[in-house]
Amino acid sequence: MNRILFFVPFVALAQTPELERAHAPIIEPQPDKAKAASAITARYSPGRAVASAPVPRRNFIDDHVFGRMKKDGIPHAPLASDEEFARRAWLDSTGRIPPPAELAAFLQSKDPAKRQRLIEKLTDSDAFIDRWTYYFEDLFRAGGRMGSGLNLFHFWLREWLKLDRPYTDVVTDLLTGAGKTSFSVPAGMYYARDFVKAKDDPEAPDAHDLVNQPDTVDEFTVTYSKVFLGLNLACISCHDGAHHLEKVNQFLTTKKRDEFFGQAAFFGRTRQIMNWENGYQANTEYTVDDTGADYDAKAESIVRVPRRGGDASPRFILSGERPKPGENHRDALARIMTSHPQFRRAFANRIWGELMGFGIVEPVDDFDLLRTDQATNPKLLDALADDFAQHNHSFKHYVRTVMNSSAYQLSSRFPGEWQDRYASYYARKYVRMLSAAELHDSIALATGRPGKFSSGTEKVGMVMQMPEPKKADAEVQGFMKTFGQSNRDDMPKKVPPSSLQAMLMMQSKVVTDRIDSSKGGLVKMLLDSEKDDKRLVEQIFLHTISRKPTTAEATVGLKTLAPDRRRGAENLQWALLNSPEFLFNY
Repeated sequence: MNRILFFVPFVALAQTPELERAHAPIIEPQPDKAKAASAITARYSPGRAVASAPVPRRNFIDDHVFGRMKKDGIPHAPLASDEEFARRAWLDSTGRIPPPAELAAFLQSKDPAKRQRLIEKLTDSDAFIDRWTYYFEDLFRAGGRMGSGLNLFHFWLREWLKLDRPYTDVVTDLLTGAGKTSFSVPAGMYYARDFVKAKDDPEAPDAHDLVNQPDTVDEFTVTYSKVFLGLNLACISCHDGAHHLEKVNQFLTTKKRDEFFGQAAFFGRTRQIMNWENGYQANTEYTVDDTGADYDAKAESIVRVPRRGGDASPRFILSGERPKPGENHRDALARIMTSHPQFRRAFANRIWGELMGFGIVEPVDDFDLLRTDQATNPKLLDALADDFAQHNHSFKHYVRTVMNSSAYQLSSRFPGEWQDRYASYYARKYVRMLSAAELHDSIALATGRPGKFSSGTEKVGMVMQMPEPKKADAEVQGFMKTFGQSNRDDMPKKVPPSSLQAMLMMQSKVVTDRIDSSKGGLVKMLLDSEKDDKRLVEQIFLHTISRKPTTAEATVGLKTLAPDRRRGAENLQWALLNSPEFLFNY
């Protein structure tokens, strides 16, 4: 559900037809992500036949997934081959394709526990930290609005993932941070970035009127509710849910606007101060403190319909729980929210969707808590949430648990005729297109031509190591935007394959410059070191799509080299970079 800003008089909005028209974009049917993932997989999963075979149940995930399929008579794919599994595991955990030497060692190993050992190795790597730091920066919209403190936030996220701090502690920091955010309190920038500017020049002597505090609180309440609870409260921030949201969310029809005020009121006393120095806004620096007045349910708004009053005392929207006597309101919110089952369910569902193709509940940030049919496997979702809590809300444990399951390790190739009704059972592993950052960094690794990007005072070679993708050069920025890179002002979203993406892969310098052997890189190195053409073709395949060529592919590769060895090698890698096997994780 997208946030809607109303620019017609409130009186008119009170009339049902006007409000219905305002809600039209969100009442329209949402894309079925399971069906979309199923269709893409059927189209792009390599077509080699595989034999159906029983799979071992490795953990509770498998009990729920395969138990449901057995009960309903749904067939499933066999386990992925080691080759298929390895590339998937590298991309999902690190956002990068596997290095050929490490891939070869894994494939040659006879250790029956080698998949588990690979998962442990990958989730303990620096590349794992890079990939998931980047993911959470997109999710937390860590962009230019964080100003000069962005680098601090970046390294704070890295430390969380490196130390595997409990997610509850991380979210508590994000909700309770206070101080001068750009220099001392990285987590405080999560709130500071949602400021709603009230005016260009202050009228108050202390310049504290530059930010509209109630609107800022409302914006942040909508933001953190989506991210941490999987609830989209945007509509009830403007009006009661009844008689408006019946086609959107049954749970929200039971909620009133003053219940949103109660949720927002946990931040009612929190001030966000945009620094004003020597007659100029220092709007890249903020101070967050808790010395303000209580939330005002009649305060003037510049982004919402007028507030008309109501109970504005802090109370949690899912339980009505209030702060304890004398308890800081934001501390109370963090305590109440991180102990609620929906907090765990929302997180488990979001990361499951990232690793498995789509969530058990979709959209991941729009749970309807009154719909009994929204979750495709509610017992699995609850089990994932409970296991997450029982293991101290460890992100690394959660990722390892999913990746170690046979459900995750199924092949994307399906024996027999595939039917869309199998999709929600996770009866095969679903193909997904690489994210913008994964694609860029995998191109850089495949061609042996990393970039030169700024990360604080350091130079790094991968986009995923950067605090802010907007600091990349224009060519890289344009490439990544086309492939769906978030601007970090809006919530991240997936984009479908397009003809523009195909044209960029064929013509963008992000690709063509990197395969040009006159500028160095992998092709130049292989041309110099591999005198045997068959071996050259094999190495280009291994470095690009993480497997050796088939006999037919090797024949085509050799023919490509015959007229002009250098140009042929460049063209071969260009063709492989443009192939579905490179562009998709399967």
